[in-house]
Amino acid sequence: MATLPNPLPSLASSGLDLPPGSLVDATLDGPWHEPLLWYADGPAAPRDWAALRAAGRRLGLLPVLVNGGSRGQWPEEWDLCPDSTTYPGDHDADEVLAGYWTDYADDEVGEVGEAGDGSERSAGSWPGLAPTPEEAGEDPDEAAAGLAGVITADPDSWLGGVRMALVPARRSADIPAAIGWSGPVNHENDVARLCAVLRSWEDRYDARVVVLGFDTMIVSVGRPPTTPEEARALAAEHYAFCPDNIDQSPPYDLDAYAEKHVLDQEVWSFWWD
Repeated sequence: MATLPNPLPSLASSGLDLPPGSLVDATLDGPWHEPLLWYADGPAAPRDWAALRAAGRRLGLLPVLVNGGSRGQWPEEWDLCPDSTTYPGDHDADEVLAGYWTDYADDEVGEVGEAGDGSERSAGSWPGLAPTPEEAGEDPDEAAAGLAGVITADPDSWLGGVRMALVPARRSADIPAAIGWSGPVNHENDVARLCAVLRSWEDRYDARVVVLGFDTMIVSVGRPPTTPEEARALAAEHYAFCPDNIDQSPPYDLDAYAEKHVLDQEVWSFWWD
């Protein structure tokens, strides 16, 4: 994904106060022509996120926590595919989700009925994007820093040992595309299409990408849905974005997922099999 000049090659002379770490250029097809990200050699501390966001932003770098998981798969082992990644702004979130819904969610809409325009709507038709919540929420960058602080403060949690990373990106939603992340490859092999959805969530829900693993993502939410109707509408987007969240996780029901994992929830997590 060709965007603005990459500041990572000159990171050593940038003036950033960084812990020991590594630049990653490893991809599925061999070394990339420039680094894709930097990440620390050791676990992050609770204050690292806010400090690196403030310092890195002026250079065009955004923070994200990276998780090696139980197998110790750090970014150089993530099968990154920047060569097959397009630009998120070239995709429309509604069209992307509608396509996924058609492919994966035939049984997630109720009985055949009448659509709003009077035409017949078949079971399984895409319900459209959820409305933006009316209530203002927490500052999205503070929400992201707060979540990062909670995660890094508990070394014994399942995310214990996450490390700080810096990615050349101008908005949080573009971080997966900027590195050619292949975590959802069994669902989508061009992560920029998913990033178009993340951009839409960034605009509507003040979402920020906080953690990436080999095939997992955790997002902070500054303005989550506050009514059951809003939550159910957004749950349809979650299903299209990541069917494994519902198909392979109990209680395997979209309405139950909306109530438990979307309604008033300031953290969204996704994993792709």
